[in-house]
Amino acid sequence: MSVVNQLDLFTDHPSSSSLPSDPPLDASVRPATNLNAPLRAAPQPITPTPRPPTLPDGARWREVATPAQNIGYVLRRSRRKSIGLVINDDGLQVTAPGWVPLGQIDSAVIEKHQWIVSKLRVRQARQQQLATADTQWQQGGQVPYLGRRIVLALESSRKAPEFDGQLYMPSEGDILNLALPMDADRERVRDSVHAWLQQRACTWFDQRLDYFLQANQLSIRRWRMSSAATRWGSCSSDGNIMLNWRLIHFDHGIIDYVIAHEIAHLREMNHSKAFWQELGRILPGFEKARDALRQYDPGSLPLL
Repeated sequence: MSVVNQLDLFTDHPSSSSLPSDPPLDASVRPATNLNAPLRAAPQPITPTPRPPTLPDGARWREVATPAQNIGYVLRRSRRKSIGLVINDDGLQVTAPGWVPLGQIDSAVIEKHQWIVSKLRVRQARQQQLATADTQWQQGGQVPYLGRRIVLALESSRKAPEFDGQLYMPSEGDILNLALPMDADRERVRDSVHAWLQQRACTWFDQRLDYFLQANQLSIRRWRMSSAATRWGSCSSDGNIMLNWRLIHFDHGIIDYVIAHEIAHLREMNHSKAFWQELGRILPGFEKARDALRQYDPGSLPLL
């Protein structure tokens, strides 16, 4: 999936060097990281984008030193009235009017280096995730399940998947035996694992929903699983709850937090102070799980 981030820097006159201040970074776009890694590791320098082997007609390659690190970019001239900065799968692309001098273009890159590096970091993490995803869906691949890494084993003699650990209290390195031949393609392995995880999610979420509803003397119309790319859960005013099946990657505490969060909405359909008080009553100490989940984007899982 191609991810594009764009920033336009308007230049009204050839002599103008005034540029708008840095926009707030998009907090909803986060690279997925190891589930067992520290939650707030310090940002590391990105790997500089290499010069492409070929450039589009009329384009040129430039590199500029910024306070963070050197940034390379492809420069194209156009009839537009602004300097455009675009981050896509190929790196930083800059489009500028023909009359804007190179020094001013470099200055724009330097001034916006924080925005550029943040978006390049997301791009680089996404590429790393896609690269590792290809090696996971095979014999010996690993996927996160209830906060633990489980290992995939392919055995064509089996009639159905079988897990060699405790289904809802797994240990690191437990084996998920799939009823697939050793040479099964990655898509087939991935689909088999997803189906197994969704079955486990349905059973576990149902149990935890029932627990919290009974404990708080509440009821819902129904619940269902979702595969939303932007939301972990939701609760409608008429008592319908949705839970993202990818939560099954996380440990029990995070799953309980999302379920309790949606149940709290049965009494407070907002995120007011009263809502957070209600959530604290339902699940004391929820803050740790909430802060841990904020490090992840539903759309990035299960590319771990």
